[in-house]
Amino acid sequence: MTGTNSFSEMYGAGSDVRAPYKGLETWLETVSVDELAKRHGAAELAFRKLGITFAVYGDNEGDEKIIPFDVLPRIVAAEEFDALEAGIVQRIDALQMFLADIYGPREILKAGLIPEELVLSNPQFQPIMTQIKPPGGVYSHISGIDMVRTADEFYVLEDNLRTPSGVAYMLENREAMLRLFPMLFQEHSIRPVESYIDYLQDMIRAVAPEATRGDPTGVILTPGPLNSAYYEHSFLADRLGIELVEGSDLFVEDRCVYMRTTKGPERVDVVYRRIDDDYLDPLAFRPDSILGIAGMMDAYEAGNVTIINAPGTGVADDKAIYSYVPEIVKFYSGSDAALKNVETYRCREDDALKYTLDNLAELVVKRVDASGGYGMLIGPAATEAEIEEFALRIKDDPDGYIAQPTLALSTCPTVVNDSIVERHVDLRAFVVSGAEETKVVPGGLTRVALKEGSLVVNSSQGGGTKDSWVLAS
Repeated sequence: MTGTNSFSEMYGAGSDVRAPYKGLETWLETVSVDELAKRHGAAELAFRKLGITFAVYGDNEGDEKIIPFDVLPRIVAAEEFDALEAGIVQRIDALQMFLADIYGPREILKAGLIPEELVLSNPQFQPIMTQIKPPGGVYSHISGIDMVRTADEFYVLEDNLRTPSGVAYMLENREAMLRLFPMLFQEHSIRPVESYIDYLQDMIRAVAPEATRGDPTGVILTPGPLNSAYYEHSFLADRLGIELVEGSDLFVEDRCVYMRTTKGPERVDVVYRRIDDDYLDPLAFRPDSILGIAGMMDAYEAGNVTIINAPGTGVADDKAIYSYVPEIVKFYSGSDAALKNVETYRCREDDALKYTLDNLAELVVKRVDASGGYGMLIGPAATEAEIEEFALRIKDDPDGYIAQPTLALSTCPTVVNDSIVERHVDLRAFVVSGAEETKVVPGGLTRVALKEGSLVVNSSQGGGTKDSWVLAS
């Protein structure tokens, strides 16, 4: 097995196998790489038959692709996950309070902890939400926290509080592993990720309008089959037992949302939307939107429908706001953040801008409003021409960029061709927030950079996924 200078999830910083991986090590001694490759092929065939695909925007071929799936799991010890869970809950709860505050009294802005213009002039800030309090006071019902480990310590790389994707792959990865390696599961005590669906159903019941709380009618609102995450939309609708709809399937009357059915209009109480704010309601946002429902925000303001996630949550996952999250956690919880941020340079600040431009070859630079690995420069892997081009972009719009050190992301053993090699990974934890409780799924989605030396794990950039095991004890 090839090695790297990064922290290995299996071997730590040395050559001894870490305790959570002892069972996997024993099992690997009994299985050939050829057999692992065969099982990998079987999983890929099953994924293709099930239609587990994604589209890459801007791909000239226009084909839907299968996210590569690696058959060697990423394993997290019970005590490691307990610490992560506590830190994630603390972080998400603080960000919920932050959203309620900036759309309400704005105490954090009055205290001067965050520049006012960074919030109020943010493209994701929705002034209409100053007039609306979401049911139960929950803004981000479904969140994703991207984390990386370096030198045996986890750091938060990114917060996703709008419409985080990937849960379908997390659930399908687990089902694939159960089919392919049932004996391996018998030798480990692994917490179930299937609890996510239960969390989601409980949350939908808890945050529905008061009149229907406990037994609401919910739908998943999708932009349609051309969306890159359409498989996930249909998958979740099926698992939740609710309808998958497009904007044309819904209408608003008397400040209530209705769904068109063969039996006539049916009242809708909860809309789990997978479309961006701007397209949600042409009367409130973009007037040219054909994806949303005219009058949706009026029904929302009247308290007759719950929108998951609430419009305007994107302020809290802006990459410039991310750099202030430790201060946000301290302000609202009174405690230091249990999970650390990656050191971040805000190019909107003169000293940080100078440092970034002077050290582009050593830094990772990101657009504050981008995702999916787009709008990013990885200095150590960039050409001189790419660095020069990025320097011009930053100078032209310094407010639009942050920079971070190039982290030595931890690695996991991964099957590539005919060998087991170490590849860099991150971990997306999925969080469900109801009116009373915030829950973290005991697992998550491990994304793996399949190219040797690559630090970009996004599927849109050639990354794959692994099943993530949280040991029960």
